[in-house]
Amino acid sequence: MNKSTLLLAASLLPILSACNALAPKTPDSPVTSAPPAAWVDEARQVAASVPPKLMAVLMTEIQQGGPAHAIGICQTEAPKMARAASEATGWQIRRVSLGNRNPKAVPDAWERATLQEFDRQQAAGADVAKLERAEVVTENGQQVKRYMRALPVQAACLQCHGSADKLGPGVAARLNELYPQDKGTGYLLGQIRGALTLRQNIQ
Repeated sequence: MNKSTLLLAASLLPILSACNALAPKTPDSPVTSAPPAAWVDEARQVAASVPPKLMAVLMTEIQQGGPAHAIGICQTEAPKMARAASEATGWQIRRVSLGNRNPKAVPDAWERATLQEFDRQQAAGADVAKLERAEVVTENGQQVKRYMRALPVQAACLQCHGSADKLGPGVAARLNELYPQDKGTGYLLGQIRGALTLRQNIQ
């Protein structure tokens, strides 16, 4: 091979490398595919529809009977609304939190890791309203679609979830009555209270 040929080959290497990087991956390529957009969009819409309905109910109850009264309503109505949404959409829906109030709101390993990552992203300046995670996982041999959406603390939430000086009248006593192991107070405005979590088996 003469000197001119060697120089030509050397000049083509960067171009060939760039083309190779842009080339379609083969099925054997070690890449992780993104979740199908269709089911992610569906999960996103379902997750976005549930919290406003619950908040509307709670705001009505707070106005009519005060925040302490609303705690009891939240205890009974939130699970009912989640079950109704699950039946209507085909998704299993619940709320989870690292500082759970309801004993049934304890996150599983996947949810806990997601919530911890949400906290890290918020600390780094991320917009909580945009924090979500969608993934297809395998559980006991079954492929499952999983989705989580962060739930930030709103101003009205502080009456039942804020620091001791922010809690509404009678809230502390009511919490001690209904949730003696409560971990759901001490939150600040805008902080991540928890997340709505959805799951659905792939048939």
